Amino acid sequence: MPIITLTSDWGLKDHYAAVIKGTIISQLPNATIIDISHEIDKFDIFQASFIIKSSYSHFPKGTIHIIAINTIASINEPHTVILYQGHYFISADNGIFSLLFENKPESIVELSLIQDSDYFIFSERDVFVKAAVMLANGSKIEELGIKKDHLNHKMTLTPIIEASSIKGTVIYIDSYENVFVNITEKVFKECGKGRPFTINFRYNEINSISESYADVIEGDIAALFSTTGYLEIIQNLGNASGMLDLKIGDPVRVYFNEK
Repeated sequence: MPIITLTSDWGLKDHYAAVIKGTIISQLPNATIIDISHEIDKFDIFQASFIIKSSYSHFPKGTIHIIAINTIASINEPHTVILYQGHYFISADNGIFSLLFENKPESIVELSLIQDSDYFIFSERDVFVKAAVMLANGSKIEELGIKKDHLNHKMTLTPIIEASSIKGTVIYIDSYENVFVNITEKVFKECGKGRPFTINFRYNEINSISESYADVIEGDIAALFSTTGYLEIIQNLGNASGMLDLKIGDPVRVYFNEK
């Protein structure tokens, strides 16, 4: 039973998601279609990459992920299908793949499928679904186009790691206004080596890592490591981003002290 996920910036008002689902089911009646999100900010591949990166590994290998964010094809940003860690990803090579993957994919193929429509404004329906159906029906990824060995790259915000500090940045804010910082638990532990620490942001500081939202009383601020693996700043039963005036791109610093 093929599993196909959809991620887009279409929202829920318009017909786009329904058209894609109907086209898939018409050709693959036994397909399971999962919406990862249709509420991505318009054209925001950074936000989309965070959400997909936090989600895809929880699906079975062989899952096909259609990414519908800024998918107009060009010579420099062709439609592409990727095989990475047993998962297939279909989108335009607009930089989103470089944000998604930490290592080189097993296979990169520039799609050369002839679409079944004279319209060139809905590639998700006319190209991406066709590629997904072929993969679901057993086609090898190499049958979908021309192999290539590189992807377009976007600069990512990476933390600056020093002997006694980590300089991080806010990279995502969820619908609860929880704030995600580009400092992973692994980096935090490797740099900290068990030392006492202070997390500084917007004239505030936190000196401990909580294990759950309820570790602090209602309205209090805390830091924890989320299931995404990233440092998260929260307000218990509140809205951390609004209350602290934290926005994407704002600095968050961790300072380690000698014991």
